[in-house]
Amino acid sequence: MKPATIPAAVSGTRDLRLDLFRGLALWFIFLDHVPDNIVSWLTVRNYGFSDATEIFVYISGYTAVIAYSRMMKRQGWVRAASRVYRRVWQLYVAHILLFVAFIAQIAWISTKLDASALIEEMQLLGLGQDPFRAMLEAAFLKFRPVNLDVLPLYIVLLAVFPIVLPIVVRWPKAVLLTSITLYAATCHFDWNLAAYPGDKVWFFNPMAWQVVFYTGAVMAVMAPRLVWMDRWRWPVSVLAFVYLLFAAFIALSWHYNSLERLIPEIVARQIYPIDKTNVDILRFLHFLAIAWFVRLAIPTDASYLRWRLFEPLRRCGEHSLQIFCVGTFLALSAEIVEAHFDGSILSQVVVSISGIVIMTAFAYAATWFKVETDLKAA
Repeated sequence: MKPATIPAAVSGTRDLRLDLFRGLALWFIFLDHVPDNIVSWLTVRNYGFSDATEIFVYISGYTAVIAYSRMMKRQGWVRAASRVYRRVWQLYVAHILLFVAFIAQIAWISTKLDASALIEEMQLLGLGQDPFRAMLEAAFLKFRPVNLDVLPLYIVLLAVFPIVLPIVVRWPKAVLLTSITLYAATCHFDWNLAAYPGDKVWFFNPMAWQVVFYTGAVMAVMAPRLVWMDRWRWPVSVLAFVYLLFAAFIALSWHYNSLERLIPEIVARQIYPIDKTNVDILRFLHFLAIAWFVRLAIPTDASYLRWRLFEPLRRCGEHSLQIFCVGTFLALSAEIVEAHFDGSILSQVVVSISGIVIMTAFAYAATWFKVETDLKAA
C-alpha cells in the first residue's frame, strides 16, 4: 500500500476538530432529545434540514479510517478487522445495557408516577404484548424505544466497514460512487431493514445513512487533495451560503406560521417530505454546506482548538460511546423533571445545563481512568 494514499491515516497528529465537533454533536443530541426544550434552539436542528446525527455519523466514518487504516498499514488487515469487530462488540454491549437501563427507568417512572402513557410515548407497547418476543427482537436490534436508534445504526455501519477499509484507502472515489449509488437505489426502491413490532422499519435506515458515513471515510483519505477546490472557493461558498439561508427559512417556517405562508405551494410540493429515515438529499446537502464552511473557517492547526474553553467538548468527543449513553439516559430523566414542573422555562434551562455538566463530568472521569490504566500498563 502506498503511504501517499492514506495521508490522514499515517499522520500521528490528532485532529482536534473531530473530538470537538463530536462532543458538540453529543451535546446537541442530548438537548434535542429533551422534548419542548427551549435550550435546543442553540442546536443546528432548528436552523436547517440536518441535525447532530449527520455530524456524528460523518465524524464516525472519518475517524474510523484514520484509526483502522493506520493499524492496517502497521499490522495488517486481519488485525485491523479484529479491532473493528471488538469495537462493534463494545457498541452492542453498550446498546443492550442502555436498553435495559432505559426500560428499567421507564418501568419505574410508570409505576411510581402512574404515567402509563410514557410506555406508549417511548414505543414500548410491544414489550407488554409479548415480552419474550420483544426481548429477542431487542437482541437482534429490531426492537428499540424512542431515542435508541443511533447505536444500532453505527453497529451495522461499522460491522461492514472492515470489508470496505482496504478499498477506501486505495480507491476512495470508487467507494464514494458505490455509496451514492446504493443511497440512490435505497431511496428509489424504498429499501430498509425490518423492525419490531408489526411492519415497522429502522428509523435510521443503514442503507441510506451509509452515504454520510462513507463520505466521512472518503474525506479522511482525500482531505489533503481537496485543496484543488479552493480555486472555486468563492462560487462554492456563495452557493453554500444561499442554500443555508434557504434551509434556515424553511426550518423556521415550521415554527412560525407567518413564514410558512410565504413559501410558494410549488416549492412545498417539491421539498416535502424531508425524510430523516432515508437522510433526504436536502438534509445531506445542508450538512455538506455546513462542513464546507467548517473546513474553511477552522484549519487543523488552529491554536484556539486547544483552548481550555473547548476542553469539555473535546473530552466528551474523546469518549463518545460513554457520553452518548449517559446523554440518552439523562434525556429521559430531564423529560420527567420537566413534566413535574409543567415544562417551565426555568426547568428546561436547569435540566439542560445539569445534563451537560453531568456528561462533561463523566468525560473527565473517563479520561482520568484511562490515564490511570495507561500508567499501570506502562
